[in-house]
Amino acid sequence: MAERLGIAVGTLETQAGAPAGRFRLAFGGPARPVAAGGPAAPGDTALMLHTSGTTARPKLVALTQANLAASATQIGAALALGPQDRCFNIMPLFHIHGLIGAVASSLAAGASIFATPGFNALKFFGWLEESQATWITAVPTMYQAILARGERHRAAMRRHGLRLLRSSSSSLPPAVMRELEELFGCPVIESYGMTEASHQMASNALPPGKRKPGAVGLPAGPKIAIMDEAGNMLPQGAIGEVVIQGPNVTIGYDNNPDANLKAFADGWFRTGDQGRFDEDGFLFLTGRLKEIINRGGEKISPIEVDTILMDHPAVEQVVTFAIPHDKLGEEVGAVVVLRFGTECTERELRDFVAKRAADFKVPRRVVFVTEIPKGATGKLQRIGLALKLGLAEASA
Repeated sequence: MAERLGIAVGTLETQAGAPAGRFRLAFGGPARPVAAGGPAAPGDTALMLHTSGTTARPKLVALTQANLAASATQIGAALALGPQDRCFNIMPLFHIHGLIGAVASSLAAGASIFATPGFNALKFFGWLEESQATWITAVPTMYQAILARGERHRAAMRRHGLRLLRSSSSSLPPAVMRELEELFGCPVIESYGMTEASHQMASNALPPGKRKPGAVGLPAGPKIAIMDEAGNMLPQGAIGEVVIQGPNVTIGYDNNPDANLKAFADGWFRTGDQGRFDEDGFLFLTGRLKEIINRGGEKISPIEVDTILMDHPAVEQVVTFAIPHDKLGEEVGAVVVLRFGTECTERELRDFVAKRAADFKVPRRVVFVTEIPKGATGKLQRIGLALKLGLAEASA
């Protein structure tokens, strides 16, 4: 395609035995002149990345050199990264989490990275032994797959001596956090990030600082506030849209003026996430605004129902989602993966939720599967699940 469009194609050549990162870029013909010569400036666009597209069509995000430098530095400060650290990276490098959360943050701190070919739960423990890493960054679904195979490796994981595990890109169920800390014998630090913020926005603290299961932490980079639909800032404890402002926040979406108009309000970027601050300043997310289930006017956070179901001893993984309903508009559904060797019925899980939440939050349908559909970056997808599971016409 590049050749058809007359774009010069370069070949990246490496030399056997050369240090990592040493390469030569060879062009078969004369290279086209660069748009602007000289070193990159802080305001120059460094990356163009697509959003994950979990709730809408992916958009192209422009991130500047200054955005990336700010985010990499902020992540390093939150995790106290230094030259002694080595990141075990299982995140894809076409995604902001792997690019900035693992690689750029490590390089900015003078640390190193052990890069795997991708995520493979069967090979994870062998790779980790080989890596001599001090920390891992991943998404909750990857950690859940690791836990499913972790019991036989428990002693080895304790010997390995990891300094921390970091979880980001989607909400980490508190039950998973507890199991990870028990398996690895180190703290789990949940962070909050998105492409438009060059990754990190908030983070829980390393010990002896406070970590709150279910919270994505304290602001760790940009300013964070809670805004209502009219653009007014809300007080502590009130639920609204999470908005951010700071040096790591995107300058805007590429060639998408309508999206930019909706995304920015008085200099604040609207994340599309709903949440609240507690009395200690910790941010709790209650869901994506587009994922909130509206059951006859009752607004239900799918994350809240996820958290309850994850406390059931037979549940290994769960995603709560909206099912279309002809009278209520939407009904609550849940798709569940059971732990190996366990049994459970739909009625048992519905009764389990009913004892811990209001009746309108109890899933009317629970579907059991061996694997829940995920996106390319390992995130669980709520939007469109009803259609994928054949429940889009449900109206019971």
